[in-house]
Amino acid sequence: MHPHRGRSAGLPAAPGLDPLTAATALHAPSPEELDAEGRRLLRFARASVNPAAGFAWLDDDGRPDLTRPVHAWVTTRMTHVFALAALRGDDDAAVVVEHGVASLQGPLRDKRFGGWFASVAPDGAAPVDDEKQAYAHAFVALAASSAAAAGAPGADELLADAVDVLDRHFLDAEGRVVEGYDRAFTQPEPYRGANSSMHAVEALLALGDVLGEPARHATALGIAEHLVHGVARTWSYRLPEHFSPPWQPLPEYNADRRDDPFRPYGSTPGHLLEWSRLLLHLEASLPDPPAWLVEDARALFEAAVRTGWHVDGAPGFVYTTDWHDRPVVRLRMHWVMAEAVAAAAALARRTGEERYARWHATWWAYAMERLVDRERGSWHHELDPANRPSATVWQGKPDVYHAYQATLLPQLDLAPSAAAALRASAT
Repeated sequence: MHPHRGRSAGLPAAPGLDPLTAATALHAPSPEELDAEGRRLLRFARASVNPAAGFAWLDDDGRPDLTRPVHAWVTTRMTHVFALAALRGDDDAAVVVEHGVASLQGPLRDKRFGGWFASVAPDGAAPVDDEKQAYAHAFVALAASSAAAAGAPGADELLADAVDVLDRHFLDAEGRVVEGYDRAFTQPEPYRGANSSMHAVEALLALGDVLGEPARHATALGIAEHLVHGVARTWSYRLPEHFSPPWQPLPEYNADRRDDPFRPYGSTPGHLLEWSRLLLHLEASLPDPPAWLVEDARALFEAAVRTGWHVDGAPGFVYTTDWHDRPVVRLRMHWVMAEAVAAAAALARRTGEERYARWHATWWAYAMERLVDRERGSWHHELDPANRPSATVWQGKPDVYHAYQATLLPQLDLAPSAAAALRASAT
């Protein structure tokens, strides 16, 4: 069996949980359990389809909030998720994907200057935020590649456009990510970010697989080598999130906005987990991967657990820590737990080590007990330090991307990426 693709077995242990949760964490979730939760998430997410433009923000009950703009990052993530569902045989999902593609070719597309608006009005008539963001454009490329793999009408054209914009504007001569621009792509933002770079790695892995272009994987490796093997390693694997344009770390960035949903102050354990998983996908995608990929994946995982998990006396990952590993924002975000589940499953598969399988079982049990909203649907997007639903940073439930992937990725090989793997299995 290929060492990158070995299957892991769930084990009955739950380190770091309170007795109630520990009693439930007896095994890693079965494929049937994962699929059932995935279908439940999709049922909730379908209500986000906004006929006028893209996908609406959903409130706690799954009702579209049409007082909010339609965001490119929400529309792309929903398009990606439903494309994966369509590739898994969900016939109803194909119509949702087609709507997403049409929205990205229509209201969200800047027909004058190219690229995609950050957000538009709910009726699709005008942009609300006309900035061009690397974060959103990485997700356009991901959504387009998944939609193309699913055979959605217009997806091939969208994919070609997304790749062109990504290459021309968001990858510099060294293959590093330019954070953003004004609408006309004339003024780059004086900032560089690890978050958008991380999602560019995700998109490049998908592009390389769907398009059959291994050079995309090499570009992803360059980004990861710089930020993880270069920067994070020298910071004891507490990856700084924020940088100046010459890529000098800005450790005090947003010290006055510590709970920012996209650019929080300090170190973010959830991103360490997400990077850990992506390094394993990258390793499995390369013909001759460097040894540091799996070594750094382990180190990032350990740093996330050490600094983020159960560090304030209650189960859950804190959102952020300072540079002395002290919790800063103690809220528990649903996306962090979803990434923890997926990272643990990936490391268990890659290494065959029982401790990662135990973490997978532990964190899945936590998600099922604390985050899943059986009454109103989806997952609570945020919990307070006592693990009660809250809405300090995230209001409503606009996103199923992280949670849905936590149900799907543990069932797939580490390479190729999800859409390419599902397309291959369907042929």
